[in-house]
Amino acid sequence: MTSADLTPQTPAPAAGASPEALDAILRDNFAPWIQRLGLRVEEAGERRTVLRLPWSDELAREGGGLSGQAMMAAADTATALAVCAARGGFVPMTTVQQSTTFQRPVSGRDVLVDVRITKLGRTLAFAEITLTAEGAAEPAAQATTVYALLG
Repeated sequence: MTSADLTPQTPAPAAGASPEALDAILRDNFAPWIQRLGLRVEEAGERRTVLRLPWSDELAREGGGLSGQAMMAAADTATALAVCAARGGFVPMTTVQQSTTFQRPVSGRDVLVDVRITKLGRTLAFAEITLTAEGAAEPAAQATTVYALLG
């Protein structure tokens, strides 16, 4: 079960919801451990959403780099919020597949999680996610996800 396997708590915003509306969905519908990541919606559109994963020493692994688990959770959560924006509000969904490729370490910087919905069907959604350390020219990681839309 993923963080998106929840019953909606927040009223549905219009498609392409505001960052504030998606922050409310995040606050009202996601598990406490996801909340502790400190994710914030920076941009929200109908097919693209950007979240910020703030740097935290608590998310660093030995050696000082941001853990892959934190980046994967951020990518998964950002995708769920992008689907919410595209569908016009929170809908029950679950992660079917997530594949992540880590390309370079991140240390001491926030990460911008940029989600682009590539296909939004009636029962499945597909997305590509780029995770980039703030100020960096090249991505730290890239991911693809597939979600089953349950409602």
